[in-house]
Amino acid sequence: MKGFYSVLGLVYMVTTSFYLSPKPAVKNENVPTVKTERVTDTKSEKSEAAVSSSEVLYQSIAFDPDHEMNFEVFSKALTGFENLKKAGLLSQDSHLLTICDFSMSSNTKRLWVIDINDKKVLFNSLVAHGKNTGEEFATNFSNTESSQQSSMGFYITDATYRGDNGFSLRLLGMDKGFNDAAYKRAIVMHGADYVSEQFAAAHKRIGRSWGCPAIPRDLTQPIINTIKGRNLLFIYYPDQKYLSSSEWLKA
Repeated sequence: MKGFYSVLGLVYMVTTSFYLSPKPAVKNENVPTVKTERVTDTKSEKSEAAVSSSEVLYQSIAFDPDHEMNFEVFSKALTGFENLKKAGLLSQDSHLLTICDFSMSSNTKRLWVIDINDKKVLFNSLVAHGKNTGEEFATNFSNTESSQQSSMGFYITDATYRGDNGFSLRLLGMDKGFNDAAYKRAIVMHGADYVSEQFAAAHKRIGRSWGCPAIPRDLTQPIINTIKGRNLLFIYYPDQKYLSSSEWLKA
């Protein structure tokens, strides 16, 4: 019987010797590891960065709390400023923004001259729109000669001269179809007695020009001497046709 169990044990050992236990998986070091990464929307991130930088600049400017500029208007002016620089129409060291927000009442100080290097408002003033552009509020704009209407858009300041309205500043319109006839129309910046708080108090609005962005007499020389010589002037109005077609507002 003992011999029988010995034979049986031998048979068991022989049969089980052919069973192969599963081998552990060997890592193939030649197969590259696939990493899952977030796809970056470059255009979107650039846009967000641009908006962020304009907001930072805007927040750093010491606006008078009672006469703070609308951020959207400032952002559009800054976009045009940078695009005109890229086009070589403004010098790379240009740092002045002059902005007229013609969506505001003419009885408010709706013109700003801003030094973006020093993050400082140099001037904040009343400014007139054209006689046929509207009463207290601007509503109608034109690029046509003798229309006596204002023209919205981006301008580059040119040379000064003395004319019928005294010390004046020539303006070069940069937006085709919207203000590029400004030089021919003699649309200039000049001083006017009707641009004053006294006039507004007596007439419920300041006076109106023939299309020129007229400013107070006492600020004529200081403002014009500051912004003359190829600096930016932006006359803003929320006209969707203009905002969607101006080449200088393209991001």
